[in-house]
Amino acid sequence: MMTDVKRRPPRGARAPRRARLARAAGATAAVLVLATAGAGAWFYRHLDSNISIFDPGGIATSRPPAAPPVAGGGRPVNVLLLGSDTRENGNSSLGGGEEGVGHSDTAILLHVYGDHRHAVGVSIPRDTLVTIPACRLPSGKWTSPHTGQMFNSAFTIGEYPQGNPACTQNTVEALTGLRVDHTIVVDFKGFAAMTDAVHGVDVCVPNDVDSYGIKLAKGRQTLSGQQALDYVRARHGFGDGSDIGRVKRQQAFLSSLIKKVQGQGFNPTTLLPLADAATKSLTVDPGLGTALKLADFAQSLQNIKLGDISFVTVPWRYAGERVALVHPDVDSLWDLLRRDRTLDGQSTGQVTTSPTPSATASPATAVPVLVVNGSRSGGLAKQAAETLRAKGYEDVTVGTDTASRRTTVIGYASGLQAAAAQLAQYFPGADVRADANSDGVTITLGRDYASDESSTPAPTALPTGVPTAIAENTRKADTDLCSNLTFG
Repeated sequence: MMTDVKRRPPRGARAPRRARLARAAGATAAVLVLATAGAGAWFYRHLDSNISIFDPGGIATSRPPAAPPVAGGGRPVNVLLLGSDTRENGNSSLGGGEEGVGHSDTAILLHVYGDHRHAVGVSIPRDTLVTIPACRLPSGKWTSPHTGQMFNSAFTIGEYPQGNPACTQNTVEALTGLRVDHTIVVDFKGFAAMTDAVHGVDVCVPNDVDSYGIKLAKGRQTLSGQQALDYVRARHGFGDGSDIGRVKRQQAFLSSLIKKVQGQGFNPTTLLPLADAATKSLTVDPGLGTALKLADFAQSLQNIKLGDISFVTVPWRYAGERVALVHPDVDSLWDLLRRDRTLDGQSTGQVTTSPTPSATASPATAVPVLVVNGSRSGGLAKQAAETLRAKGYEDVTVGTDTASRRTTVIGYASGLQAAAAQLAQYFPGADVRADANSDGVTITLGRDYASDESSTPAPTALPTGVPTAIAENTRKADTDLCSNLTFG
């Protein structure tokens, strides 16, 4: 169960949608502010009592392997940055959720390259349809994997008052094939306090805004506290009015916050209020569970310059009212990060060799996989098998089903539930279930897979860079505030 969890408040009506945004913005700010403020472990020791730790018992046992070290001796590090609208800890007055269950509507996976001089934050929209793997409930029981679920619902599984970070971490690992080394959650109160501690954050508003209680003039200005929260949470009245636009606005805000901290200088007078505000609202994994551990981690990142921090959103398309990942574009992105390559497909200058698929493969990729074509579309099983082999799956065979199937089914033998959940990311909407007749994992392709426009062959084994559409929408942390204002 969760540690440091207070008594759950009564249920009520859920907060308005815009009142549940900006959590990932605060989480990213917390870790990057601490990273850029690496002034010495002594500075953080008195902050130990501020930090909450979530129970790691809910983290899956079958996980992607840790990234190998690069030539310079450092290792790539992946940090999952989340936020929570829990009403606990005084968040209700700032617009926290009203159900008594923590929600997370936005998430950023921060990949710190092995040279520890470059980093990229990948935003995952809240409505993205994903497979949620097995997750632990408060009773100690584990759920079954579920496909076609909104990404943010992983955080609510088990209805923990402060959310379920372990379940979201499991989901990200199954989605990306990357091992998440650390998970950090921040709440509304921490986000507002951090902006106050730095005496406001500079933003550039693209147009006059007077909507939903938010009134801002066009142009550059400084925001803090509740006003800063409103700015990064709101959708209507800003730019194109989309959820994706709001994510990009949060990325720009984070860049400005990091720049503000660096500009103020790294001294105890400046940083103590900020560190105190950040740690009071943090929930982290045990690996970052003390101020000293946070300080050590932060110091390992202090050489990352603004121009070497990038933000990007996963390749997406609308699927009704939800968001679907676009394959193979998103696969190219994950492949680059697994190989510790920057968004242009280059290494950071430290990697000696590109690992072979067998060297980087998750234990799940070693299981025998049978792909059966039940769609009546010729060649589909062969195409899917080639996709899996390109992903590092070593034992993939192809078969044909005599019956026509409407829905894709992934059946798994005893003990292979996690492997099936990881495979499900390549077959959106598949039904994942136990199969006593399978010796490994059997994927029976249905007509839904044949009609899915995202069911395309995987990219080459060694990508040269992300697709142009992703590269053009990448934002550097040192980009001018008033550039690319279409995002609002």
